[in-house]
Amino acid sequence: MALLKIEDLHTYYGRIEALKGISLEISEGEIVTLIGANGAGKTTTLRTISGLIRPRTGRIIFNEQEINEMPAHRIVELGISHAPEGRQIFTTLTVNENLNMGAYSLGSNKAAIEENRRRVFDLFPRLEERKDQLGGTLSGGEQQMLTIGRALMAHPRLLLLDEPSLGLAPMLVKTIFDIIQEINARGVTVLLVEQNARVALKIAHRGYVLEAGRMVLSGSARDLLQDERVRKAYLGEQ
Repeated sequence: MALLKIEDLHTYYGRIEALKGISLEISEGEIVTLIGANGAGKTTTLRTISGLIRPRTGRIIFNEQEINEMPAHRIVELGISHAPEGRQIFTTLTVNENLNMGAYSLGSNKAAIEENRRRVFDLFPRLEERKDQLGGTLSGGEQQMLTIGRALMAHPRLLLLDEPSLGLAPMLVKTIFDIIQEINARGVTVLLVEQNARVALKIAHRGYVLEAGRMVLSGSARDLLQDERVRKAYLGEQ
């Protein structure tokens, strides 16, 4: 049984159709990556799943419950967290205050909030070292860690990650992807959007290829790494 299932999803920005009938499935415990060129609809897919954009038609089913008409805060409560592209942390709040914002769905359950904070600090010891530091004073890599940590504060079953390596030095990219694998090993299912298709496919179980709002290819990550079309279009090979 799929943890997340998308059926014939159409999403618009005004009159412009951004997603043109896409379908996908993610099973519990997987890392699934969504690759494609800029403007293909990858970010729109994540924003539609998390309720930031309402689809025109189609169905999004999470844990056997249809969520495409639900508000974003309710989707978080059900177990989907979104770490957006561009980090979008609260720069004038401390690391701890940013993490608290990610735990808003837990209300006044202080024990659960502190337990989740401990999980985040276990993954990101650097955030604990800087817990009283303003978000805007962190390095780019630390801000990305904070973005992911904030999403994990709701203790999600499904984590949506949008371009987690964007703008990071190669060594930090490796660190972030190692952490994504560790998050998955701890029981969180991951849907990953990533411009660095080679790195994404190396850690993913399966992948989907999106072109101009349509799903054009899917398969195991290993098969997609060997696919001639993927190698030419997304892996920089001739």
